[in-house]
Amino acid sequence: MTSPRTAIGPFTRAQLGTLSLIGWSGEHPDGGHDAAFLLVYSPGDGTDGPAAGEAAMRVALERCGLPVGAGLVRAAETPGLPVTLLVQAGRAALTLPHFTAQYRVQPQWPAAARDPHGHSPSVSSDVRAAGTRRPT
Repeated sequence: MTSPRTAIGPFTRAQLGTLSLIGWSGEHPDGGHDAAFLLVYSPGDGTDGPAAGEAAMRVALERCGLPVGAGLVRAAETPGLPVTLLVQAGRAALTLPHFTAQYRVQPQWPAAARDPHGHSPSVSSDVRAAGTRRPT
């Protein structure tokens, strides 16, 4: 039986499994204005199963400076943040050191991605195994 690695241990890209990116726009929780959201997820099909995939994603995010479940990280206030988002020709490409994912954006998404207050984009991270829900 294989046990998942902890958030401080090593991981392989194969443990993440298939990665998909979806996006939507909606009301920003802190300001009431439209915001663009992206979600990178795996169906839990990594080489060592869903729990190892969850642990691998946690390691990947934390190594990028994205504390899991800790709220928003403002890119302009985080020097060296190795996360890039390129929106061009109707597509969004999200790149982190351990993976890149693309999404065909809806027409309203790029407008929602522009912050009305001139702030840099924010990044938030949360990790759960496929098929699990956040406790209420």
